[in-house]
Amino acid sequence: MIDTRRRNLVVAAVLLAMLLAALDQTIVSTALPTMVADLGGGAHLSWVVTSYLLAETIMTVLIGKFGDLYGRKKAFVVSVALFLVGSFFAGWSESMGVLIAFRAVQGLGAGGLMVTSTAIIADVVPLRERGKFQGFAGAVFGIATVAGPLLGGLFVDHLSWRWAFYVNIPLGIAVVLVALAALPATRTGARPAIDYAGIALIALAATGLTLVTSWGGTEYAWTSPTILWMAAVSVVLLVAFVFVEQRAAEPMLPMRLFRSRVFTVSGILSFVVGFAMLGGITYLPIYMQYVRGESATSSGLWMLPLIAGLMATALLTGTVISRTGRYRAFPLAGSAGLAAGLFLLSRLDAGTSYWVMGAFMVVLGAGIGLVMQVPVIVVQSTTSYTDLGVATSGISFLRTIGSSFGVAIFGRIYANRLPAHVEVPPGIDPRAVASPAAVHALPEAVRAPIAAGYAETVQTMFLTAAPIGLVALAVALFLPQVQLRDTARAAAAGNSGVGESFAAPPSSSYDELRKLVSTVAARSGVDPGPAVLRRSGGDLPLEQAWLLGRVYRASIDDGVATLAEIGAMTEVPGGIFEPTARALVRSGHLVPHDRGYRFTDRGAEVFTQLVGAWRRWLLEQLQDWHEPDQRDFARALDSFTDELIESGRRMSRV
Repeated sequence: MIDTRRRNLVVAAVLLAMLLAALDQTIVSTALPTMVADLGGGAHLSWVVTSYLLAETIMTVLIGKFGDLYGRKKAFVVSVALFLVGSFFAGWSESMGVLIAFRAVQGLGAGGLMVTSTAIIADVVPLRERGKFQGFAGAVFGIATVAGPLLGGLFVDHLSWRWAFYVNIPLGIAVVLVALAALPATRTGARPAIDYAGIALIALAATGLTLVTSWGGTEYAWTSPTILWMAAVSVVLLVAFVFVEQRAAEPMLPMRLFRSRVFTVSGILSFVVGFAMLGGITYLPIYMQYVRGESATSSGLWMLPLIAGLMATALLTGTVISRTGRYRAFPLAGSAGLAAGLFLLSRLDAGTSYWVMGAFMVVLGAGIGLVMQVPVIVVQSTTSYTDLGVATSGISFLRTIGSSFGVAIFGRIYANRLPAHVEVPPGIDPRAVASPAAVHALPEAVRAPIAAGYAETVQTMFLTAAPIGLVALAVALFLPQVQLRDTARAAAAGNSGVGESFAAPPSSSYDELRKLVSTVAARSGVDPGPAVLRRSGGDLPLEQAWLLGRVYRASIDDGVATLAEIGAMTEVPGGIFEPTARALVRSGHLVPHDRGYRFTDRGAEVFTQLVGAWRRWLLEQLQDWHEPDQRDFARALDSFTDELIESGRRMSRV
């Protein structure tokens, strides 16, 4: 482990990187109307969000494997670089096509940042302290969900929509500099099999289906050869994806997961949550700016009731699930709230009061918050260790694909219905209805019917989307009540509202289980080290027990450990450990050697007992996994044991 000051610097840089990636999921929502007015291409508005989400989804699948191959430091720096390149050229764009292309580049960088950031925190923060930092990471996503629309509005009103992207550049450069200077170069030594064929097939299929929903009825007629061929090819690609995944060495989404009723139902619910959340957040500012005449900043502020409802019910849901283990009522109530919220938003018009509008948004947000955590919690409680990583990632993948389709379908309805509802009177420049400010600068007699047309378009969008909540309700009826694992219940309690539910999951079963274990350890509120040390039968102070572990690590090759080697491991002068080593010599656990120290028989026995005591403690925390004999699970336990022993040191006492 690196020293505390350097560790805190790395964690701060990582959290900043996560904040940048999370913000760009929502920061464009309040800026979209102004972007369209400036660049044109309103029919392609949804792709500003969709291209980002699709690219982000694909990169979250790939980057963990690349980190294993080339090292997490390189993967992190490359992800930041991609994000910065995308940010710069997105801000520089002079056409909607260029903006969409570089939003995709941004999405690649953001997907890489989210996954590698989680892995880096695991590399630099001791296991027993990691729950606290995971809470910080969850809070980052909660803050980003609230702050994104508001910041986008502030930039539009006081600078330019381009600053929604330019603001990333100085912050991203700072992250790169810290990463290059302070981030340790770590590699797992693993040579993972990467499912390139599966990833390519699902990426092409998802993009094709999203294009069908975006272009159908707008760019091309639904019965046009372009739409029909694109739909047919996308379906063929989906079938090919299923075929490839059944034969891949390490499939990105194993088809065996869908044999589980719990996974299938949870996946559909995640899809619906993603659909509703970003679909609503992306298009509500259009109503506020075009119909009500709100500034971009004000429209961001008026999104807060939706976010408040979402976060309040998400926190409540996590707390209740943690204490009771009961969860089935939440997706049922949440799906009903989702349908009700979308229907109520379809009643918005130019005369709706602010209080009524806010109440409607609270209903939608509350519905999303009630259901959003449940799929991950339930899947983590029913999946074996072998499939824990891919199952959790699969739920996240389906949620993000749902977001992509939600934004695209909302956008198609918007682009298709707007010309029918908004008619520009003779003698008025059509460009006068392209931006909110221009619409509300028109004379009242001209402005009112145009604003009403935008209101009717938004009403149609939400009314068409409302039945998706009823579909979710029907699906939720099939979700069984199962016994929740203690790790999943602890994760539910520690979830920071939007937090972990909308963050990218760890990329492997090992990383996911390690996150859950650290959450359980942090939740206890008590350092288990002293108690475990007593249970091992030893009477050593904690710092001496820790040094025994370091001596073991340093003496693996030739049986001898030098203080210089131990100092190199901890990045502090080796002489600091001399008093503790002498105390271990006096107690008969170590014996001096001409180059350093080696174990006595007593020292080896005490260390073996210590390892066994930590392993038994871990098994107690994971007793409801029922997998103690599984080889990979046992390796994970041994690795966690090593981490816990390593992190037992107290620098001030050594």
